[in-house]
Amino acid sequence: MKKLKLIIPIVIFLVSCGKNKLPEGILDEDKMVSVLIDIHIAEGLVSTLPINYDSSRTMYPMFENEVFRKHNVADSVFHRSLEYYLANPRIIDRIYARTIDSLNVIEKSGNTKETDDLPQ
Repeated sequence: MKKLKLIIPIVIFLVSCGKNKLPEGILDEDKMVSVLIDIHIAEGLVSTLPINYDSSRTMYPMFENEVFRKHNVADSVFHRSLEYYLANPRIIDRIYARTIDSLNVIEKSGNTKETDDLPQ
């Protein structure tokens, strides 16, 4: 009985220590959602510009870089984080569910605050 009282807390401690630890250089879920929201807004803005497809492909990286600057995130960190989350389907589903919900709220409210820092 004494051994069981000692083993249970140790097992709980070890299990809880291993949960939710992100590898170094990976954005946490909240930051990833924030960046993805702005990335998708930037994509939408570029797609509505009255320019041809080739020009929009040239302009989009400028918008994307502005999103990374706004969030103080290196593009390599974002792409590494995206790869990490894509390899974990349950997590990326949760991230994109939050992203889509936020984009829907922004769209319904007509909120342009999210796009104020992007190039015009």
